[in-house]
Amino acid sequence: MPTTLIEPFRIKSVEPIRMTTRAEREALLEKARLNPFLLRADDVLLDFLTDSGTGAMSAKQWAAIMEGDESYAGARSFFRLEAVIKNLTGYEHLIPTHQGRAAERILFAVATHPGDLVPNNTHFDTTRANLEVDGVEAVDLVIPEGLDPKNLHPFKGNIDLEKVAELLEREGHRIPFGMMTVTNNSGGGQPVSMANLRAYAQLLKRHGKPLVLDVCRFAENAMFVKLREPGFADRSIESIVQEMFSLADGCTMSAKKDGLVNIGGFIALKDDRWVEAARNLLILTEGFPTYGGLAGRDLEALAVGLEEVLHEDYLRYRLRTAEYMGEKLKAGGVQIVEPTGGHAVYLDAKAFLPHLGPEDYPAWSLANALYLEGGLRGVEIGSVMFGKRLEDGTETYHAMELVRLAFPRRVYTQSHFDYAAEVICELKAKAGEVRGVRIRKQSRFLRHFTAEFGWA
Repeated sequence: MPTTLIEPFRIKSVEPIRMTTRAEREALLEKARLNPFLLRADDVLLDFLTDSGTGAMSAKQWAAIMEGDESYAGARSFFRLEAVIKNLTGYEHLIPTHQGRAAERILFAVATHPGDLVPNNTHFDTTRANLEVDGVEAVDLVIPEGLDPKNLHPFKGNIDLEKVAELLEREGHRIPFGMMTVTNNSGGGQPVSMANLRAYAQLLKRHGKPLVLDVCRFAENAMFVKLREPGFADRSIESIVQEMFSLADGCTMSAKKDGLVNIGGFIALKDDRWVEAARNLLILTEGFPTYGGLAGRDLEALAVGLEEVLHEDYLRYRLRTAEYMGEKLKAGGVQIVEPTGGHAVYLDAKAFLPHLGPEDYPAWSLANALYLEGGLRGVEIGSVMFGKRLEDGTETYHAMELVRLAFPRRVYTQSHFDYAAEVICELKAKAGEVRGVRIRKQSRFLRHFTAEFGWA
């Protein structure tokens, strides 16, 4: 039998990409103030900035768009989506939003108070910012293995249960709920085991605290559970997903990831806690509860996407893509976060650029170098994203300095990944030439989106 894992789809429409020269990219990066976020997409050859909303929709999704009911209230497209989400989650209440950060903003606004504390394996950038803007402390409690890029633990996204127990005993009065991010994006796209999730849910329940999941990549996490966790090999992805949701009390989702759509998100809740307040805020900021900032056609496409993402042939291909890219990079001497996650490969910038100190922002510097070298755009997951400039002018630095190469779903082919690996390996051979950067201008929250830099 052939061993090559092929793309489980055929290409029906294509989009041209523009080649640039090194000299052009140098000028373009300077114009963008050394911030890849500020580059025009047309000037990027392979765009691995994010897998959020960047995927290609299927023929069935495009067909479903024509079924969209654009009624302001009570549109049938909402009830189509509601039925799919109820089947997956078992939750009674659906609150659609235009994307994930809107879901976070609404839920946190009604479920937390200033001075509260929310534990998570690792909060991603918008999750952390939406808590902190409300005066809530976001606490990351991933297991120690999750902070070691070389550790081969199969579930490096697990939360440290001992630290959670200690935090609940010490600060339980400040904790409105616990969170878990599946997969753990900030830590390398690493999965959470069902056993860890169950133990975390039980621990929270003993203290009377609900569990809210961040489920942007719930299907990828379920596939890892099927492949790696004893007792799940013969289970369907749908049944694994349903068990995962049964352990929690609600979730937020950016459907632009495992919803396989370009826009959309939602809050889903098991009981009526927070529902009325959340829907009132939804009406104020997003739209009526049966569309929540989305067109009816978007609701239809999402309903189909949430069904298609459960297909095992797609998920095997998806996880194998990251694994394949990781193998190519490791063969070229590039240190990555191991084992590879589901949606991306994460380069270890500290190992890649040992001549740069934390004040040089090595992961940001590496992201810039990848664009200059071959037109690749990745995103820094390090001290620019998660560090802070304190009032006295000093900086806090993140434990890991990573560059995430996030792969849009159903967009690039094997030759694109082969090219990207070649660019990265060639850059590794001359890594000593990569320059550090300094922040020249920044915003208070989510500074990485708009910050301006100069060379160190």
